[in-house]
Amino acid sequence: MSQPAPRIAPLQPPYAPEIQTQFDQIMRGAPPLTMFRVLAGNARAWQKFRAASLLDKGPLSMREREIVIDRTCARTGCEYEWGVHISAFAAAAKLTDEQVRATVHGPADAACWSEAEQVLISAVDALHERASLSDAEFKALSAHYDDAKIFDIILLCGFYRTVTYVVNALAIPLEEKAARFPL
Repeated sequence: MSQPAPRIAPLQPPYAPEIQTQFDQIMRGAPPLTMFRVLAGNARAWQKFRAASLLDKGPLSMREREIVIDRTCARTGCEYEWGVHISAFAAAAKLTDEQVRATVHGPADAACWSEAEQVLISAVDALHERASLSDAEFKALSAHYDDAKIFDIILLCGFYRTVTYVVNALAIPLEEKAARFPL
């Protein structure tokens, strides 16, 4: 079954050498995701997107980072980006099937999460709902995460919210090999 085309056409190969190099760096030799091909078609959007990337080795563990990203994508209804991250990182982040499902359907205090992860998910939910943290939420987050990690949590939520806006608003079709939201 053919998927619908995104609202803005993605670049088609062959790519300009500098774009191909950038795709190779991001994708480590795999074909570029449709979202990357759409963004790369607009030089300014592609530059801004690449400059804001937070998939480097920051202060959060891979597991913490992926919980933040997966929950943010789930809360914004972005199956595309959620599925890409689950397929690429869930196993390495040691997320169980129950935890993967809980990123989409579970409450922040689901029993499958540690206390620190419950606080982390509560913070993601608060940022999604109100774009802020109450004093109590910030205090709870601070009990488990230092300032550097708190900055990364907030930045990841904002960056991936932007990613989900792009994907959802441009109707970028799901990647063939990416995970799908659990039922």
